[in-house]
Amino acid sequence: MARQGAALGDRRTGGPNPVDVHVGGRVRLRRTLLGMSQEKLGEAIGLTFQQVQKYERGANRVGASRLFDLSRVLDVPVGFFFDEMPSDVAASSPAQRPGVTQPPEQELDPLVKRETLELVRAYYKIEDPSVRKRLFEMTKALAAAASKDSAKEDE
Repeated sequence: MARQGAALGDRRTGGPNPVDVHVGGRVRLRRTLLGMSQEKLGEAIGLTFQQVQKYERGANRVGASRLFDLSRVLDVPVGFFFDEMPSDVAASSPAQRPGVTQPPEQELDPLVKRETLELVRAYYKIEDPSVRKRLFEMTKALAAAASKDSAKEDE
């Protein structure tokens, strides 16, 4: 009896599943954006830093309860770990086999994009509150001007 898992990224036959690698990469992304070490993350969820490394590489799969813990410690929704997944990675999931219906594609929430996270992190590194406020006001003004420009183009 042939095993179907081999074609789907089964760890025992062809390395880690690409979905597990993606989830691990998102864990690493968020951890580093927060400036947190693997050791600190491990302590927060009751693991060693070596176990965190295995999750981040995709060598170990992250179970639902562990994913829930990670989302709380890293202060992101569970869906964050699956955001920005390339279509070829998503297609490697067993649920993507022919005949399985697909949910409608959703637009990525800008609050969980890497760019947004980096921007917020940089913003809060500005120690002077008056400089931060001026940057905030300038950003709002640029956004308002961009909205007006795009409204004029639509006319």
